[in-house]
Amino acid sequence: MNEEITRQQQELASLIDRHTPNSGKHDTAISSLKLFRYQGEKQPIYSVYDPALCIVAQGAKMVMLGQECYDYNPASYLVASVNLPITGQIIQASHQHPYLSLQLNFSTDQIVDIIKASHSEWGDKEDLGRGLLVSQTSQSLLDAVLRLVRLLDSDRHIPALAPLVIREILYWILQDEQGGASIRQFAVAGSHAERIAKVISFINRNFAKPLRMDELAKVASMSPSSLHFHFKEVTAMSPLQYQKQLRLQEARRLLLLDIPEAANAGFQVGYESPSQFSREYARMFGLPPLSDIKQLRESLAE
Repeated sequence: MNEEITRQQQELASLIDRHTPNSGKHDTAISSLKLFRYQGEKQPIYSVYDPALCIVAQGAKMVMLGQECYDYNPASYLVASVNLPITGQIIQASHQHPYLSLQLNFSTDQIVDIIKASHSEWGDKEDLGRGLLVSQTSQSLLDAVLRLVRLLDSDRHIPALAPLVIREILYWILQDEQGGASIRQFAVAGSHAERIAKVISFINRNFAKPLRMDELAKVASMSPSSLHFHFKEVTAMSPLQYQKQLRLQEARRLLLLDIPEAANAGFQVGYESPSQFSREYARMFGLPPLSDIKQLRESLAE
C-alpha cells in the first residue's frame, strides 16, 4: 500500500470521526450516503443490503452471505449489486480506535447511464457472478470518496456537486475489473443477472406470500431449474432460503416494535405454524423469539 493511499485512508477516518459523534448509523445531508461508527466489537447485525458501495476507513468487518464469508478493511471495499440479506459483524474496533465506515447507495439506472456515456468496450455479455464482492481500494476511488465526504462540511455545494462526485465514484468502481464486472452484469438488459434481479425484487415485494417456483420462473423468463441455478449463483442461496431470511429479519424488526406475541410476528411475515416460526427463528438468531428480543434490547440499552 503506497503512502498516498495511507494518507487518504487517514483523512477519510478523520472526516467520518468528526461527523459521527456517537455510535451507530448516521444519515447525512447527501441522501444516498450513510456514515457508521462503533466503539467496540458488536454482536452479529442482520440486514438486507441495497445496492451499495461500502468502504471501511478504520477497523474491519466480516459479512456473511449464505454460507460465504467476506472480510474487508481499509485496504478493500465491498460492493453489493442487488438486494441481499446478510449477516455482518465488526471484527476490529475499540474505544481508542472505533470502527468507521461509509455506505453509498446507488441504482441500476445510474450504472446504465455511466456505461452508455463512457463508450468503453464493455461487452453486452457478462459472466454471471455473486451479487456481493470485495475488491482492492484504489487511489482514484479514495480521492473521489474523500471529495464527497468533504462536501458535508459545506452543505450549500451538495446539490450541485454531490451527483457529479457520486457519478465519478461509480465510474471508478466500473473501471475495476472485479467490482465493475459484478455491477455491470445487472445492467445488461436481458442478461441472466438482470433477470435474477427482477426475481429478487419480486421476492422482496412478496416475501410474506407462499413461494411458487413456476411464478418466479415466469418473472425471470427461465425454466424453474435454470432459475434455481442462476439465483444461487448470484445470492449464494436458493430462492426459498432467501425468502426465509427476509421473513425472519422482518419478524425480528416487528418484535422489536413490541408486537405482543411472537406468533403474531410470524403470521405477519408468512408463517402459518408458530412452532415452525420459533424453530427457524432460533436456528437463525441463536435464541427463541422472545428470548432473543429481550437480549437484543438489553444490548442496545448498554
